Amino acid sequence: MNAAPASQATLHYGDGEFAVLNGGTFVRCAVTGQAIALPALRYWSAARQEAYVGPLEFLKATGADTAAIQPSA
Repeated sequence: MNAAPASQATLHYGDGEFAVLNGGTFVRCAVTGQAIALPALRYWSAARQEAYVGPLEFLKATGADTAAIQPSA
């Protein structure tokens, strides 16, 4: 059985939820460009209408100083 090819979704990001405008299986992180599967999407900005792969990428997008933050191993 062949799996359907992955396609990029278009979302509207709200406060604590998002709406799928155009169907797909993933969105891209606004900072890294990495694909984020919709079930794994946890970080986004409603104001910027952007998705992020993790909290560090969100902080980078907002201009926060991330130099002192070390990702856990």
